[in-house]
Amino acid sequence: MTRTESNGGGGDPARTIATLWGTRQLPRRGPKHTLTSEQVIAAAVELADGDQDLATLSMRRVAESLGVGTMSLYTYVASREELLEAMLDRVYGEAVRELGEPGDRDWVEGLREVARVNWDLCLRHPWVLQVFTGRPPLGPRSIAKYERELAVVEGLGLTDVEMDSVITLVHDHVQGTARRRIEADRAVRRTGMDDAQWWAKAGPALAEVFEPERFPLAARVGQSAGEAHNGAHDPEHAYAFGLARLLDGVITLVKTR
Repeated sequence: MTRTESNGGGGDPARTIATLWGTRQLPRRGPKHTLTSEQVIAAAVELADGDQDLATLSMRRVAESLGVGTMSLYTYVASREELLEAMLDRVYGEAVRELGEPGDRDWVEGLREVARVNWDLCLRHPWVLQVFTGRPPLGPRSIAKYERELAVVEGLGLTDVEMDSVITLVHDHVQGTARRRIEADRAVRRTGMDDAQWWAKAGPALAEVFEPERFPLAARVGQSAGEAHNGAHDPEHAYAFGLARLLDGVITLVKTR
């Protein structure tokens, strides 16, 4: 786990599920409850969206944004790990709304839509790629999202395990390419240079030491790719190219049935 990733799934699973599904009973004794768990979760999502990072998200910052003491926050959400899972479940609700009902659309187009919705979700909420749970979220929105995605490949003759694997494959591809896109955006903000400006400085320095005859493939292909992408890498191209090849593979699998 990198320094920017944050643990989820580390709390008591039964308690976390109760929080996610809204069945957790708040203590009857003590100070009057002035908030709800949903308000706490919404505030945390707003902070994470603003920072586009989880490194600075703490229970103290969430409490300050709500005008309450840090310890009182644990009345509504028992731990930061539990809060992260609840944040994921909340934003997954956006994907549920965007995916809608499967209807009569072609399944290939349906998988493209699953990919697009997840890509957009990652770009709107970059921090979701930093939540490392190791286990699937078990909230109502997370499960509804999974249900909508599985419905796209229902009735194709795939086994249940294959259906799950296809959706997982799409997720893995989207998350990998979205992570590259987000890292590229952060590099621009961190260095103050876009790709063209970076290459204007790096190119001449590299030309002084690079020997094309020693690395002929790297020289040829690297130049072609750089000219095509107008930079060292194009995350959008990687997303589209990889998704097309992924779908080719799934189409081949479905045809065997």
